Amino acid sequence: MDEFELLDAHRQELRRGSVVLASLLALQTPGYGYGLLDELERAGMPVAGNTLYPLLRRLESQGLLTSEWDTSQARPRKVYRTSSDGVRLAEALLREWRLIDAAFTRLDPSSATGSAPTSKGQDL
Repeated sequence: MDEFELLDAHRQELRRGSVVLASLLALQTPGYGYGLLDELERAGMPVAGNTLYPLLRRLESQGLLTSEWDTSQARPRKVYRTSSDGVRLAEALLREWRLIDAAFTRLDPSSATGSAPTSKGQDL
């Protein structure tokens, strides 16, 4: 496995756990699944549709998202919104994320020297 493949595999693993939080945060403003794909991409967290749509169904079944059908256009689309339970979970997960980020900062020897973070997508 070359360096790019190694980084890509670990990047995917790192992002896998953060897609739930990103979706709960983004869907506090109601949106469609396809729109969420675009929003996550623009935010720097690209997700494949075959990952996102099953996740949306799972979050809905757990009561963390609500949905309703928008039939105002020719093709009906499902509109998702973060439920009150989902908002509470997102707040808790975001607190955890910040604690983890602080721990990484403490563990990173270069952070003590004031080194700037590396750019998004930089290879090894």
